[in-house]
Amino acid sequence: MTDFDFRQAGITTLNIELDAIAQLEQYINQDFEQACQLIQHATGKVVVMGMGKSGHIGNKIAATFASTGTPSFFVHPGEASHGDLGMIEKGDVVLAISNSGEASEIITLLPVVKRRGITLITMTGNPSSTMARLAQVNLCIKVPKEACPIGLAPTSSTTATLVMGDALAIALMQAKGFTADDFALSHPGGALGRKLLLRISDVMHTGDKLPVVPPDATVRDALLEISAKGLGMTAVVEHDGTLSGIFTDGDLRRLLDQRLDLHTTRIGDVMGKNPTSVSADLLAAEGLKQMEERKINGLLVTENSRLIGALNMHDLLKAGVM
Repeated sequence: MTDFDFRQAGITTLNIELDAIAQLEQYINQDFEQACQLIQHATGKVVVMGMGKSGHIGNKIAATFASTGTPSFFVHPGEASHGDLGMIEKGDVVLAISNSGEASEIITLLPVVKRRGITLITMTGNPSSTMARLAQVNLCIKVPKEACPIGLAPTSSTTATLVMGDALAIALMQAKGFTADDFALSHPGGALGRKLLLRISDVMHTGDKLPVVPPDATVRDALLEISAKGLGMTAVVEHDGTLSGIFTDGDLRRLLDQRLDLHTTRIGDVMGKNPTSVSADLLAAEGLKQMEERKINGLLVTENSRLIGALNMHDLLKAGVM
């Protein structure tokens, strides 16, 4: 065991990096605005480059750009000098990252980038560096000091780089009017995508799987239909397909208290009238919200007052909406 104060070391690190982020505000200036405009008006993609820790941060920045409406990808400078530079086309914007601004692997590529007329934006901690001087715009990410006590491991500088990248991505996102629906289109496999893209029509039961009885059916007939279809309810539908009512497991429990004959009582006499129904193109997440607000476990889906589908909480759970 040791009596070293780990908590204090952690707090000191946080305070140093918080100070580094606070210092960035002075660099959200005309250069930042120009960089945003260059990216916004580019006809191609943003190609992010960086070596070492800057490369790891650059990879994340590229991913953030891509998911917020600015097409982007990361290219490793070492691979770029051995053929991957061909991935970069006129109309693209290169965002090159280096805290020192002297990363030789990147500087080697810049004459080719410049000769091909590709826009170059750099992100460095030294505005007088080689990379900064070759760029159309340099975004300064200079920090007072690294959180590393020996000043060698990139810590505050990489945090500042990440934050500056986020500032660019979010500013561009807002300028483009990028919405939650747009975000969902690039995240179809995630939970957010399911909530923003999945519609009632994607999860509802239709056709032979739809629990339906006519108003003149007996309660016994309705129970058999509920059991067969497994949704905990059945719709009551007129012969012309118009939705008339609903009968649920809860209705059955209340009915048993009245000691009615299940074999002779018409479902039309005991059904719930004016049932909650929704449109098939409603977002599944909105359907879930209605179910929660009304404290019900199922929904009927109609079109022009005619029943076309049904679903319950379990369907939304399986679809990953809950």
